[in-house]
Amino acid sequence: MTLTAQPTTSTGYDLGPAAALSCRACGHRMDLAAEFACPQCFGPLEIAYDFGRVTREDIERGPRSIWRYKSLLPVPSTVETIPNTDPGYTRLLKADRLGAALGIRNLWVKDDTGNPTHSFKDRVVGVALAAARELGFTTLACPSTGNLANATAAAAARAGWDSVVLIPASLERAKILMTAVYDTNLLACEGTYDDVNRLATELAFEQEDWAFVNVNVRPYYAEGSKTLGYEVAEQLGWRVPAQTVIPIASGSQLTKVDKAYGELISLGLVDDAPYKVFGAQAAGCSPVSTAFREGTDVVRPQKPDTIARSLAIGNPADGPYVLDAVRRCGGSITDVTDEEVRDGIRLLARTEGVFAETAGGVTVANAKKMVESGDLDPDADTVLLITGDGLKTLDAIEHQVGPTATIPATSKAVREALGL
Repeated sequence: MTLTAQPTTSTGYDLGPAAALSCRACGHRMDLAAEFACPQCFGPLEIAYDFGRVTREDIERGPRSIWRYKSLLPVPSTVETIPNTDPGYTRLLKADRLGAALGIRNLWVKDDTGNPTHSFKDRVVGVALAAARELGFTTLACPSTGNLANATAAAAARAGWDSVVLIPASLERAKILMTAVYDTNLLACEGTYDDVNRLATELAFEQEDWAFVNVNVRPYYAEGSKTLGYEVAEQLGWRVPAQTVIPIASGSQLTKVDKAYGELISLGLVDDAPYKVFGAQAAGCSPVSTAFREGTDVVRPQKPDTIARSLAIGNPADGPYVLDAVRRCGGSITDVTDEEVRDGIRLLARTEGVFAETAGGVTVANAKKMVESGDLDPDADTVLLITGDGLKTLDAIEHQVGPTATIPATSKAVREALGL
């Protein structure tokens, strides 16, 4: 039996260096298609490549977006010429003030809040849309905890496609509005994200022309996260950082950043130097960090209960592969409380002027915890991935911050309020 949800299409797709689909569990290879599960063992599929010659100079001549890396992605050769949101090429900040607060001497923040819908999800949706167009789909769809909803609706609008977005009804109000404004078909569903994801999987089989970016075209979609790793390495002067701290939701971002580093090394684009990746979760949804702490390979599902809703995936698809990647390179996975998440948001904002959503607070707070535990080397070059904008999760800090004082509009009142 083949698990598939695809329209009838011809072979010979223009998907760049993508050569086949490969099962991550058993290694079975198959032709490129809108498949997401192995027909032999039902394991997850990913893209296998036949890279040609890729040089730094070729990449540097490319557009200031993720499409500068199209020779490393499963996208058409003309991808940058077709209307899309042109995500990526966000800033990498040298974070000396945050580093001093955390005790890390050489710290950078990869600030992905500058993407078109203010999260890294624009990257993965951009790749998914490009592949879905080539595979013959006509409607873009997704189940989402918020950021993916924003990115999918915006990308579909830019491309002139219809879109269908499924979200938990309990999602943050800001993320609901930021999706609805694109005039998508937005369906708020009762239950958790895992319930919504199961519904999306069912619909992917029923609606042949719907490309669910993180379901039936997931192998292509997931590759978009590699561009975070590519950009970090390029922006550091073509070198892989010794340590990278990455928030975990499904876990795909961590595994794909790790994959990107490995590809850059194997292609000779960076020196072959050891590196470590570290996973960050919220305590209220920490199935992967729990498995890591217990030393098991089994990621047991949890019912999410955390303010970090964008990371609230209780049954993460890539959980076991996160464990493999982190253990292989000598990293670690930890989790922090909601109060520590809030503290992490405020620390990043006051030291570096970056307002992150709750996932960013998770990353900063876990980095602090890892330094204190000795997991992170304070002398090694370290990058924190900040993957979404704090304007999306204002409810998380609305009772923590506000005016210093409410005063009459007089200079005397100013002096009194500031103790001058």
